[in-house]
Amino acid sequence: MAKTVRLTMAQALTRHLARQMTGIDGSKVPLFGGVWAIFGHGNVAGIGEALYQLRDELPTFRAHNEQAMAHAAIGYAKAHFRRRMMAATTSIGPGATNMVTACAAAHVNRLPLLLLPGDVFANRIPDPVLQQVEDFGDGTVSANDCFRPVSRYFDRISRPEQIIPALSRAMQVLTDPAECGPVTLALCQDVQAEAYDYPESFFAERVWTPRRLRPDRNELAAAVQALKAAKKPLVVAGGGVLYSGASSALAKLVEATGIPVCETQGGKSSLPDDHPLNMGAVGVTGTSAANAMAGEADLVLAVGTRLQDFTTGSWALFRNEGKTIVGLNVQAFDAGKHRALSVVADAAEGLAELAATARGYKAPASWTKKSQKEKLAWRKAAARATAPTNAALPSDAQVIGAVQRVLGSGVTLLHAAGGLPGELHKLWQAGAPGTYHAEYGYSTMGYEIAGALGVKMAKPGKEVVVMLGDGSYMMLNSEIATSVMLGLKLTIVLLDNRGFGCINRLQMGTGGASFNNLLKDARHEMLPQIDFAAHAAAMGAIAEKVSSIGELETALARAEKNDRTTVVVIDTDPLVSTEAGGHWWDVAVPEISARKEVRAKRKAYEAATKLQRVGD
Repeated sequence: MAKTVRLTMAQALTRHLARQMTGIDGSKVPLFGGVWAIFGHGNVAGIGEALYQLRDELPTFRAHNEQAMAHAAIGYAKAHFRRRMMAATTSIGPGATNMVTACAAAHVNRLPLLLLPGDVFANRIPDPVLQQVEDFGDGTVSANDCFRPVSRYFDRISRPEQIIPALSRAMQVLTDPAECGPVTLALCQDVQAEAYDYPESFFAERVWTPRRLRPDRNELAAAVQALKAAKKPLVVAGGGVLYSGASSALAKLVEATGIPVCETQGGKSSLPDDHPLNMGAVGVTGTSAANAMAGEADLVLAVGTRLQDFTTGSWALFRNEGKTIVGLNVQAFDAGKHRALSVVADAAEGLAELAATARGYKAPASWTKKSQKEKLAWRKAAARATAPTNAALPSDAQVIGAVQRVLGSGVTLLHAAGGLPGELHKLWQAGAPGTYHAEYGYSTMGYEIAGALGVKMAKPGKEVVVMLGDGSYMMLNSEIATSVMLGLKLTIVLLDNRGFGCINRLQMGTGGASFNNLLKDARHEMLPQIDFAAHAAAMGAIAEKVSSIGELETALARAEKNDRTTVVVIDTDPLVSTEAGGHWWDVAVPEISARKEVRAKRKAYEAATKLQRVGD
């Protein structure tokens, strides 16, 4: 008869998590770096007590905001290239639904995240309990059903033994390269405290290693045939290159063939920025070099990318009518997008076999030479954009230039939303893989500081630099206090353009009046004078405001030596962005408007949509 141990469901859950391991650089380490927890009546007595028992084996971290702690868990997993992860638990109600946005961000970015929100009573005797959402027509619904469309796997634990199959399925999803994404296990609060005789085997140590799927021979042969016929091949490197640890395999392929590479937001840093074949960012926020090559490419090898509209210029960028797309992706859903020749495989394995099978192939020298010429031209344009000037208000690009000059490419640079993703994607010169950290799949305002906290937990010996605007800062800044509390130093560069400058530029670019984005254009009785430095200092950070690029560089040099989180604030111009590079983006302009500016932009919009390759 199998041996059992009697535990509450919550105790069994946490003990199981603590026994999950992974191997990194030859060492066995816990798969879960810990659990973020904000306790309430729906989880404090159940999972809270269970976490206390394992506080040394499975660390618990307290945050100040539920969405932020889940963002920190996302940042941790992404910094580990999905090899390690974290869980987050909240009470029933608003604590739980606060995590839905983070769950969606993990879902879009294909990142592992285990969410453990409290839920209603399974026995329903005290219904409705505090914070319970009632559905008039369905007694099985709770607020946690909001997680269903943004979770890769969702389960509600209404009996203590259900945690056994639920965790088995959860672990499969969290560690599978193709299925990877967030898992939500809604924990009925009475069931958390109920006991069951669990088999001891449920708590046996297990080491998880990533599955390395090799390509199908027929798919590989078709891809190689298309590559050998190509005169103007181009690689688009997505986040899957980094998650797979495929940077070396990518470098070997392109160096042997002379094929230029461009990078998505998720794939940036797949190759060092100074690699001669790296054209840099592609698409709407792309460099002139990458987009020039993309416009002519007759074969696009899309590796580990979702090919979203920012990458493809809303499918108007890749204009060669005879082009072939080869989708190399561990997920078949992504590999076959836009009638691509699918190669369903791990990026590292697929690139290695592609290189071996296509050995001897070389891109025409004229194509490789063109890429180098385009890169040189871009480098000059980028240097002009990032150089300091005597402007009263510096541009985002000039601030980026200052950060790069002082802190270099060795830091891990993190951003998420607003105007900075466009500027950083083009202009930041990333070094080693993973040193550029963008949450631009979901572009979540407020991710930046919390996500950086998770990155710092994953890379405690590395400098982590956050760049964000005042809009994102105002949405979610509470984890500055958490970073100070945990002794995890961040360097935060806050660009204050007094509103939502990026969307204001888009609004004006589509013919609209400047309206409701900048603070001065929003309804107000008086304009707030927000002292961001004082606010950050009140949460325990070292903080200062600077008034020029020169002062910023001096402040950054001080920040590098500081022993705790430092916030440097600088006012920037809300209307200026880098003119070089970039590509059209499909943002629909109204057919009817009283504004002549909108009518003019509609004509330009209609002309631009004719360049889209429908069905390609």
